[in-house]
Amino acid sequence: MSHWTGATLERIPVTVYPSSGEASRAVAGEIAALIRARASAGKRAVLGLATGSTPQAVYDELVRLHREEGLSFKNVVTFNLDEYFPMPPEGLQSYRRFMREYLFDHVDLDPANTHVPDGSIARGAVGGYCEGYEAAIRAAGGIDLQLLGIGRTGHIGFNEPGSPRDSRTRLITLDKVTRMDAASDFFGEWNVPRTAITMGVGTILEARRVVLLAFGEHKAPIVKRAVEGEIDHHVSASYLQEHPNRTFVLDPASAAELTRFKTPWLLGPLERFGLSWDDRTTKKAVIWLAREVGKPILKLTDEDYNEHGLQELLLTRGSNRGAYDVNIEVFRAVQRTITGWPAGKPSAAAAAAMRASSAGSKGTPRRLEGPGAAVWRGQAIEQAATNADARTTTDVYPKRAVVFSPHPDDDVISMGGTFIRLCEQGHEVHVAYQTSGNIAVWDENALRHADFVAEFARAFPEIGRDVAERIEAAVESFILGKKPGDVDPPELQKIKGLIRRTEARAGARYSGVRPENIHFLDLPFYETGRVKKKPLGEDDIRITVDLLEAVKPHQVYAAGDLSDPHGTHRVCLAAVTTALHRLKDRAWMKDCEVWLYRGAWQEWGADEIEMAVPLSPDEVARKRFAIFKHESQKDEALFPGPSDAREFWQRAEERNRNTAVLYDRLGLPEYQAIEGFVRWRPSSADGSLDGSYDGAAASAPAVVNAAAGGPTARAGSR
Repeated sequence: MSHWTGATLERIPVTVYPSSGEASRAVAGEIAALIRARASAGKRAVLGLATGSTPQAVYDELVRLHREEGLSFKNVVTFNLDEYFPMPPEGLQSYRRFMREYLFDHVDLDPANTHVPDGSIARGAVGGYCEGYEAAIRAAGGIDLQLLGIGRTGHIGFNEPGSPRDSRTRLITLDKVTRMDAASDFFGEWNVPRTAITMGVGTILEARRVVLLAFGEHKAPIVKRAVEGEIDHHVSASYLQEHPNRTFVLDPASAAELTRFKTPWLLGPLERFGLSWDDRTTKKAVIWLAREVGKPILKLTDEDYNEHGLQELLLTRGSNRGAYDVNIEVFRAVQRTITGWPAGKPSAAAAAAMRASSAGSKGTPRRLEGPGAAVWRGQAIEQAATNADARTTTDVYPKRAVVFSPHPDDDVISMGGTFIRLCEQGHEVHVAYQTSGNIAVWDENALRHADFVAEFARAFPEIGRDVAERIEAAVESFILGKKPGDVDPPELQKIKGLIRRTEARAGARYSGVRPENIHFLDLPFYETGRVKKKPLGEDDIRITVDLLEAVKPHQVYAAGDLSDPHGTHRVCLAAVTTALHRLKDRAWMKDCEVWLYRGAWQEWGADEIEMAVPLSPDEVARKRFAIFKHESQKDEALFPGPSDAREFWQRAEERNRNTAVLYDRLGLPEYQAIEGFVRWRPSSADGSLDGSYDGAAASAPAVVNAAAGGPTARAGSR
């Protein structure tokens, strides 16, 4: 755990925990201590509470403390920050409902002592209601501890940009960014209310203690602005700089943009932060310097290092050649990441064996469709002698690889080029689609497919015309009367799931995967029919374990873009890492590499990448065609995420292109595009929810984590 230190630019005390789960448990522990202290003094504890995915784990831990350790809430009074308006208390997106589901209904809290702004009152009565809410807080003696999250606009509560320092509880118009962030909860931005009732900034600042939680890479930029920037009415969270007893509680990902984590050398000697100039920190600093001065790595000079706070780095090398040695060291480290052989180049012995067995082999993988001729094993093997960027040779060739894809299109979006490369180089590639993705299909698309099935049945009545027409009628009737938040009936969920499944199969076939190696796991945590998902469960892990045991892979690829705003990627990765830990004593695990890919929501930094697979213009086009097989996600995806309205293939191409451009500017060979990967190894005692990747920032190694009981996906995506 990293605590605030005066040797930073931070204007607010910050505590960074190794994982979001540890952070949540620590905050829950502070709340529990407050409740017990107030109870022992015969007083009430008044809590200000927040909603959303961030505080869920805090509430989970409080419920556990109540059930297992006897924590009583009989002396607790609660006031929630905000509520959408209009919003009935029983509405699917209601914060009153949220609090009941996650806390109120699971502890001995008197319902009369819970206060959530009422989103169902008449518009004309809102002003008086808000004054009454303020009066109720004062009557309770004021808030002892206020729990906050932070939005991408920097809002606390729903105090959007422009909110004044002395604002009170009121009705406010929601910012477009806020409405985009909530779009998946409401099944589309157009269904998100335009207004909300919120406590004011002044109301929040009157709390005796304020704790703000922020988790995930997508929160890092706004956390930096709130913590290190000047007080700014465009960033409401920055007003917390004036509070005498406030703390930001972060995980490494949300803290990544803070200066002491991103560029600690600018603040003085690294030992002040418990760091050293190891290989990882050196690589990060030199790449940062090269980008800062606009030079390739090998052209950096002593003056460049000295003028940008990196004198200490040169001194640690103990060489009179200074920058030269450091430049060579980092250049070679980056150069070694580049490979055209993601599963390793076959050794001479393996190549000879492959030549002998390739002719007429039944198991020879090949591309079944798409541009260009099919590439057979022998052709790929012959390239080994001339491939200058190959990885270390291996006697195990071909290898078995499992590509885990959280949604049916993540494989081709995030690592489509590498996916195709693995198949063409003769490896036994399996793809495992972890969830059905069935909520991310437009109703109209599902209705069109139901209509097709009915027409098909009418053309070929022997297959069951009556059943097909009955399903079509039921689906059409439901869709015509559907309201936002209504759960699709089983027939409609099945149709949407089949649409995603057939698209995934088409994309995998195009990439070269044999039909029998395409697996649909349909992990149970996802199958709720709603945006909100269940926690990761034993059934999810067992399904994953069974597949790994059956394949015994030499390589595992999994999604590591934890900024997925909907949480599904994080839960799917937890399923994989938990399964791998349980299998850690298997003989095949000793030779198994685990690689994390990104691309749908973010990309690895050049200092993090450990394997960079370059793509030619033709390979970029083929990757794009593989993505196009997912027709239901083209043009306009149902859940595109809050910050990027482009199609997923456009995002992926830009990120891959930007990585290639960066490598070029660092002085490496120029490629059309690069897909980056980071190696993952277990880091916790049980491996179930925590893990580390070797490419993590040296000052803040990232971890995969969730609260006790398993992570929960708050919202579904794609």
